[in-house]
Amino acid sequence: MTKILVADDETDLEILIKQKFRKQIREHQYEFVFALTGREALEKLQQDPNIELVFSDINMPEMDGLTLLEKLHDVSPIIKTVIVSAYGDMENIRTAMNRGAFDFITKPVNFADFELTLKKTIEYVTQLKQTLQAIKENNILKMYVDESVLKFMEKKEFEQSLTVNENIEATVIFIDICGFTSITEREKPDVVVHLLNAYFDVIVKEITAQNGYVDKFIGDAVMAVFQGEYHLDRAIEACLAVRTAIQNMPPEKGIAGFLPEVSAGANSGEMISGNIGAAGLRRLDYTVIGDVVNTAQRLQSKAHPGQILIEAKAYNKIKESFNCRPVGQLEVKNKKEILEVFEVLN
Repeated sequence: MTKILVADDETDLEILIKQKFRKQIREHQYEFVFALTGREALEKLQQDPNIELVFSDINMPEMDGLTLLEKLHDVSPIIKTVIVSAYGDMENIRTAMNRGAFDFITKPVNFADFELTLKKTIEYVTQLKQTLQAIKENNILKMYVDESVLKFMEKKEFEQSLTVNENIEATVIFIDICGFTSITEREKPDVVVHLLNAYFDVIVKEITAQNGYVDKFIGDAVMAVFQGEYHLDRAIEACLAVRTAIQNMPPEKGIAGFLPEVSAGANSGEMISGNIGAAGLRRLDYTVIGDVVNTAQRLQSKAHPGQILIEAKAYNKIKESFNCRPVGQLEVKNKKEILEVFEVLN
């Protein structure tokens, strides 16, 4: 139902409108609100945020239509105004249009014209509201979806390529907040979420600083992917920066005995990138999968607090840039071969 305010000091207009639109009023398509002065109209607009359209005369006592039009922008930018006036007021009508009036109709009122103008204005307001809603949803979407996914959605072949994947050369890291599970067992949910978000803010900042992107949050862990030149180096730099930033965070008030630390696993190589999930149910996850990804996760699970673990192939690529030490051979879940593992120190 569209709510319409009619501001006019001619009381006959109210009667005519109620008669001409009685069917639409009865069927709850339109609801009309009436005011005899511009001041009364402004008060009703301020009291009722559901009013979307205004039909206003120009010449009214207390406050004229042009002044009302000027003040409408302070009430709501969405409200659209149609000026109802005589041909003799063409100079005023032009002033009204310059002040933001959407359209105008002339007196004496032709109700066929009135209804067409009403429908046109409703359609415009509806489109405007949909656009604002889309902007709002897009801004919210950006909080939940990585920028790379949003760029992918802009491609013309987006719908056709929803389930298409590709092999990419990249580095994936898993960073876990050590000991956080114990906090979830003894603290209130709002405390847990606040603290976790504070740590994630720090972690994500360092990841994006190295041009990586967050693939997903997994409980109290973060999975991130790095592509492009020196992607392994940048991933290691991010892990080191996260470790330092988390260690330098002040202890959280009211949570005694918990000093935040992170453990990390990184691995580099070829992996599959694409949308994984159930396309028929419109539920997909844009991610990377493969043995390289699994190994990175297994390395993180073996890392102690403060450790950043990589396997031998990654070590050979970065050994001249970073100070590492051998940890030894590790057997990890679901892998037949034993991994030669190194810890990145600095």
